[in-house]
Amino acid sequence: MSAPAVLLPYQQAWVADRSPVKIAEKSRRIGLTWGEASDAALTGAASREAGGDDTWYIGYNKDMAMEFIGDVAFWAKHYQLAAGEMQEEIFKDEDKDILTFVIRFASGFRVTALSSRPSNLRGKQGVVIIDEAAFHDDLSGLMKAALALLMWGGKVRVISTHDGDQNPFNELVLDTRAGKKPYSLHRIEFQEAVKQGLFKRICLKLGREWSPEAEAEWVAETYAFYGDDAAEELDVIPASGSGAFLSRALIESCMEDGIPVLRFSQPDSFTLLPEHIRKAETQDWCEEHLAPLLAQLDPNAQHYFGEDFGRSGDLTVIWPLAEQANLTYRTPFLVELRNIPFEQQKQILFYIADRLPRFRHGALDGRGNGEYLAEVALQRYPGRITKVMLSLEWYRENTPRLKAHFEDRTWVIPKHADVLTDYRAFRVIKGVAKIGDDVELRGADGKKRHADSGIAGLLATFATVQEGQPPAGESVGDADEIRGAYVPEAFRDRGPWGRGRIFVRGMRQ
Repeated sequence: MSAPAVLLPYQQAWVADRSPVKIAEKSRRIGLTWGEASDAALTGAASREAGGDDTWYIGYNKDMAMEFIGDVAFWAKHYQLAAGEMQEEIFKDEDKDILTFVIRFASGFRVTALSSRPSNLRGKQGVVIIDEAAFHDDLSGLMKAALALLMWGGKVRVISTHDGDQNPFNELVLDTRAGKKPYSLHRIEFQEAVKQGLFKRICLKLGREWSPEAEAEWVAETYAFYGDDAAEELDVIPASGSGAFLSRALIESCMEDGIPVLRFSQPDSFTLLPEHIRKAETQDWCEEHLAPLLAQLDPNAQHYFGEDFGRSGDLTVIWPLAEQANLTYRTPFLVELRNIPFEQQKQILFYIADRLPRFRHGALDGRGNGEYLAEVALQRYPGRITKVMLSLEWYRENTPRLKAHFEDRTWVIPKHADVLTDYRAFRVIKGVAKIGDDVELRGADGKKRHADSGIAGLLATFATVQEGQPPAGESVGDADEIRGAYVPEAFRDRGPWGRGRIFVRGMRQ
């Protein structure tokens, strides 16, 4: 029987990530810093040509520094690397002296673990490890000093458990998740570490026999030990996470007068009408309300959309987006559908998507009944549709990007009371901003909403970062040859279609 790998999968993934800057939000006591020490030993022992370099470990007390340098010594012995004994030296940090622990390798490189938090790394080169970053007094200043090493080919590794949702470390994580920082992000929860073999490794080290029952008991004891703090310490959920995610002032700062919110609703009897009548009435509504707006879209701008599905109780909201030259995403109009049959929802969605200039990607709510519309859209626009299952993890990854658009004023939305209400419904629940399943709102018309436009807008922002380019286009002849169902007769002489040769960016009906 072969011996197990020394590093567990999540440790291997962390060490294998060679990004210039990488961040780990993690559970306590899962051995990630121990795994980082293995990389520090290999980096210190390698030649310059093989990627060798100095490493600077920054904890916030003497015990952390000694533990890390001890781990490096262990790995040096494990890998049979030529290294000297640990030595104590003094690091000059502006006007104070900091005790350090150093291991030197035959390569000429060193690993230095500092017993305090330095503000001055000027003149240094190599890899900087900031451990338990959430507990440093001046993380932003420390990051500024560490990032300066990147100019000389250095690297920065930031590792920490959380210490509240207002902590600078959590802000760094959210900025990275939102794409505002070009860093690599790892998230390692306690349960995932156990699933990947953490308790088995503990049993191996302690000489204990592993069993599913023993593991379950150990997990329960660990959660009991942390008690009310378990969500933050083990499940990687920042504490005190509750309340509104987007302030009213922030939302209103991105609102613009004059952006239409189009509404189409029908009584229950509409569903039982013959198909040709339903189709004709819906087509008339599209040509009267949508066609003029679609004809005004910038033919040079890339377009996206998000769609939140509802059939009888909730609304369907279709949220188009136009990407501006300054990387601002502008909403040209909004469509709300209430009590509209599946086939007519498909008809309206295709009417819009077929006419979006340079249509690049759409994201549709794929839960429940929404799966049908997402599937037929994927069939019609292959490679340009994502069917989204709105899970806690999906919200965690994508709501920070939405907030970043508001904060950066790169998000232009309709100035409408119901849109404001929907976006205000995002709440931070267990550290994740989302729309709760129990949210029930009333619109200006007195009818029920479930923050539908907020979800559609979030899906639209998600669409903007998906892969997939529209096809180059298929020349199909004169505009007058296109059937009226595709280009309304009233608009064949103008708009992005025009007369003469045209390029269809969708599939003809």
